[in-house]
Amino acid sequence: MRSDHPRRCGKRRRIRGGAGAVVTGRGGQTEYVSTRLAFERLDPALQRRLEDSFAWHDYAYSRGKIAPDLASPAERAALPPQCWRLVWKNPVNGRKALYMASHTCAIEGMEVKAARELLAELIEAATAPGESYLHSWRGGDVVMSDNRATMHRGRPWLAWEPRYMVRTTISATAVDGLETMRGRCSSTRPPRADT
Repeated sequence: MRSDHPRRCGKRRRIRGGAGAVVTGRGGQTEYVSTRLAFERLDPALQRRLEDSFAWHDYAYSRGKIAPDLASPAERAALPPQCWRLVWKNPVNGRKALYMASHTCAIEGMEVKAARELLAELIEAATAPGESYLHSWRGGDVVMSDNRATMHRGRPWLAWEPRYMVRTTISATAVDGLETMRGRCSSTRPPRADT
């Protein structure tokens, strides 16, 4: 699962609109999860711990889980790692959401292995059976989601079948709480795992 573009040079996307321009005959659905509801289901002690945490988001890390060189040098340069608060508080309604996904690779102040274990547990809890919406695309469909509080992932489809999705995004601003999300991280790069 991922949320889009937290790593684009410090700009965070608020709204994502996706449209199915060319869809597959089988598979290729998009699965969505509310990270607001996932946060609300957490133990209150863990919620408090996460609220003051900052996490690193790295496009190359998530692509590297699929294949080591899937992110090209140009993509790595265009999408450098970014540090963001791990919980996004909506300034309008006060609701909090986990701000993380498959590209979240480290948590400030934690050993990399322990951080990745915690992140995996959070994603597993957020994506537990019955907690997601699976959209089966038809030509012309449009889906809107709030990337401050949503993770999504494409589901497998037959590689020889075309699948073309179009997306539009709106950048988050101060009114969305963007300034409170900027990371207070100890370096300009995430810590590296030893393994």
